[in-house]
Amino acid sequence: MTEKELRRLSRAELLEMLLAQTEENRQLKRELKEARDALSNRQIAIEESGTMAEAALKLNGVFEAADRAVQQYLENIERVMRERREGS
Repeated sequence: MTEKELRRLSRAELLEMLLAQTEENRQLKRELKEARDALSNRQIAIEESGTMAEAALKLNGVFEAADRAVQQYLENIERVMRERREGS
C-alpha cells in the first residue's frame, strides 16, 4: 500500500490494520519460538544419540575385554586340569 493510499484511510481503518499487524506479529513470534524449541530438541536428540553411540562403543570394548578374560580363565582351568590328569 502506498503512502498516498494510507493517507486516505480513516483512523478506524488504520487502527484495524495496526491490530491485524500486531496479531500477525504475535503469531509469528509464537511460531518462531516453537521452531527454535523444536530445533533445540532436535540438537539435544542428536547430541544424546552421539553420546549413546559413544557409550555403546565403550561398552562393547568392555564386553570384549571381559570376554577375552573369561576365555583366558577357561583356557587356564583347562590347562591346569590337563596337567593334573597327566601328573596323576
